[in-house]
Order: sequence, then C-alpha cells, then structure tokens
Amino acid sequence: MPIPRRELPRVGEYVVATVREIFDYGAYVTLDEFNDMRAYLPWSEVASRWVRNIRDVIRENQKIIVKVIRVDRRRKTVDVSLKKVPENEKRRKMLWWKRYLKASKIIELVAEKLGKSIEEAYKDVVWKLEDYYGDPLAGLEEAVIRGREALLEAGVPEEWVDVLVKEASRHVKIKTVKIKAILMLRSTASDGVERIKKILSEINNAINSEENVKGKVYLLGSPRYVVEIISHDYKIAEKILAEALERSKILSEELNVEFKYERVKQ
Repeated sequence: MPIPRRELPRVGEYVVATVREIFDYGAYVTLDEFNDMRAYLPWSEVASRWVRNIRDVIRENQKIIVKVIRVDRRRKTVDVSLKKVPENEKRRKMLWWKRYLKASKIIELVAEKLGKSIEEAYKDVVWKLEDYYGDPLAGLEEAVIRGREALLEAGVPEEWVDVLVKEASRHVKIKTVKIKAILMLRSTASDGVERIKKILSEINNAINSEENVKGKVYLLGSPRYVVEIISHDYKIAEKILAEALERSKILSEELNVEFKYERVKQ
C-alpha cells in the first residue's frame, strides 16, 4: 500500500475507496490513499435517485471513487459521498490511481535494489515525480522517452536515476501514434525529377526536426508519395505534419510543381 502524503484528505477531494461494510443507513469504506482510513458513506449520499436497497448500488470490497464532504480533524473522522462524483471524475481518478500504483511498485523495486527504504522511495522519487509531472508514471514514461534528464529535472537524486531509467524501460510501454498524408507532386519541367526530390527532402527534414518524433517519406506510385509521422504525442505529430505540408506547398509554388495532398484516415 502506497505511503500517504497527508494524514487526512481535504474536503472536496476525490479519493479511491473500498467498500467494507454495508448497513441500511449507509456504509463504511476505507480510503486507499490514506492507509485504509475508515470513512462513513451516508445512505443519502449513495445515489442521486431513490433506491430501495443500498446494495443495488454498492457491494462489499468494491472499489469506488468518492468525494470528501466532511473532515473532523480533531476526531480524525471523514464522511464521503458517492453521488456527488461525476462520471468523468470517476474515470479520471481511477485511471490516475492505477497509474500511481504501477509507478510506485516500479520505484519500490528500485529502492530495494539500491538498499533504500520505502519512505526514501516516496520522498526522493514518487512525490517528486508526482509534483513535477502530475503523476509518477508520467515521469517514468518521460524517462523512457528522454532518458535520465527527465528524472533529474524533476529533482530526483542522481543516485536513483540510472537504475530508474533501466527499470522503467523494462516495465513501462510507451504508446505511439502514427499519422499519414498522401502527396501528389507533378512537374512537366525538364528537371522536374530534381525539383520533386528537393521538395521531398524538405519534407523529410521538417518531419525529423523534432526530438522523439520519427518520420519518413516514401513512394506510393508516381506521382504519389506518403508522408508518415510516428510520435508519442498526437498533437505534436499533427503540428509537425501541418508544418511540413505548409513548407512543401510554398516550395512547390516556387519550383512550379503541382502540389496536392490528402490525409489518410487511421
């Protein structure tokens, strides 16, 4: 179980909970992010619609996302609501928690290899990556993509970095996106082939100018060519493709080469 950064949650915070006991008047849950702290879920906060039986909505050992509606810091008691959590927040928080657990396990494994304590793992790595990237797995993903610099800039101590990068590369798979466009380039000039080669070279330079982006241009069948870009970020891929097409359009006009393109649906 991950080490909590705070003893108590804040009012208004969305937290991961596990249903433990269900009664006619409500249920008791434990808060996964706060050392399984016990919290109360009133019957009136289970659902926005009327339900005959609370068990029609929740069941024992179910993982749910709840909103903190009351915190008594003196007594250290917490009340939560299920009905006040929008569907998009349920999905967002649960995804974040799964990613947090995965990253924590990887970092705890590295701590064991380095002879570090679990407390040091969270203080030196997990919480630093969370603060810098929003969630620690995002930091490990950046480490796989960019290397040790991604960890150092987040404040991770040097002694952790190389082992973390190696371990992250083993356990973290980076998703990529691929986008394509088909170009039509035609010239009737005597040196038309050279003009087209110049345009294709310009496109190739443009799509390979960004770090962590791979691109290529290849012949589909004269006069049609494919521009392909692979990136970890869809927006970056789209931006590079748009810039490459714009630059090649301008150059085509200068060289009097007929230029058309169409996007390929993935």
